Amino acid sequence: MLKLYGYFRSSAAFRVRIALNLKGLAYEQTIIHLRKGDQRLPFYLDLNPQGLVPSLIDGAQVLTQSLAILEYLDETRPLPALLPTDAPGRARVRALAQIVASDIHPINNLRILNYLKDSLDLSDVAVGRWCNRWIAEGFQAIEEEIQADPDTGLFLHGDAPTLADICLVPQVFNARRYDLDMASYPTIRRIFDACMSMPAFDEAQPSKQPDAE
Repeated sequence: MLKLYGYFRSSAAFRVRIALNLKGLAYEQTIIHLRKGDQRLPFYLDLNPQGLVPSLIDGAQVLTQSLAILEYLDETRPLPALLPTDAPGRARVRALAQIVASDIHPINNLRILNYLKDSLDLSDVAVGRWCNRWIAEGFQAIEEEIQADPDTGLFLHGDAPTLADICLVPQVFNARRYDLDMASYPTIRRIFDACMSMPAFDEAQPSKQPDAE
């Protein structure tokens, strides 16, 4: 059985849970409590020298970095596909996913937020403003792209969820956590609702994980 090392509130682990659920794959969860420092324990650093989550174990294979894990799952368990069959479609989906995974999320993850609070002595209010500043910029770009492109369907690309939707949904959860006004992003909100109507997305959400606080 697949084994997922993650944390309930980790956006990256959330992505992998969604993909595993969409593909109907059974998996065992091992909790790495980021706020307690489990990611720095020797046994975990042996698995993932970055000390980040998620890590996925598939037999003897140790996989890290959520986007790499998602593409690995799509290559080894192809149905349902997380990427379109055509090259332009795959490029579009990857670009939308990377707006979240490469541009928004890295400067809003727990390591960065802890540094802002502990080393730069920013208040919780200031940290929230920091998060919303970058989420809003990324969401505005996504909203403009998906409103204008006829390839947008029920989901970000067509009428089945893809890698892009898997990245978007956890980021919307983060936006809500920091009380970002979502009124300017009607298409994102519509697609988020379509995703959350599916059990694969709903059952992966943080509040439904065994370590939810």
